[in-house]
Amino acid sequence: MSIVENKAPEFTLKNTQKEDVSLSNFKGKPVVLAFYPGAFTGVCDTEMCKLKEDMEVFNEFNATVLGISVDSPWANNAFSEKYNLNFDLLSDLDRSVTKAYDLLFEGLGGIEGYTCSNRGIVIINSEGIIQYRWVAEPNPGVEPNYDEVKNFIKAL
Repeated sequence: MSIVENKAPEFTLKNTQKEDVSLSNFKGKPVVLAFYPGAFTGVCDTEMCKLKEDMEVFNEFNATVLGISVDSPWANNAFSEKYNLNFDLLSDLDRSVTKAYDLLFEGLGGIEGYTCSNRGIVIINSEGIIQYRWVAEPNPGVEPNYDEVKNFIKAL
């Protein structure tokens, strides 16, 4: 974990319904960005389900959770439906947001040339400033400390 205190890069990505979702839509609220390598991969499934379970805490503190991967809106929609996720999953198809947040991961699953999002959690305060950053380095198979994330939201 690290405290960053940089302005969060603005973005607009497609959700599972192919609608535009922008970070600026949530101005005045804390935002938890949960970057994940890919839908239907064991650790990603676990992480998104854990965030869903913790949604009561995020809602209590008026925080929005957004999952971000390089997967298509269709794959993210199937993923969201399978696990009945209660937050938006966004598609970073050109990897520009993943790159802006310095979370690119090369060679997932040993596939040379495949670039995806690394597993990472970024918490942005209501003023749009990054307050928390955790990255699963060097292994995207590592999960975040969910209690640490919830406690950080509570402390904002």
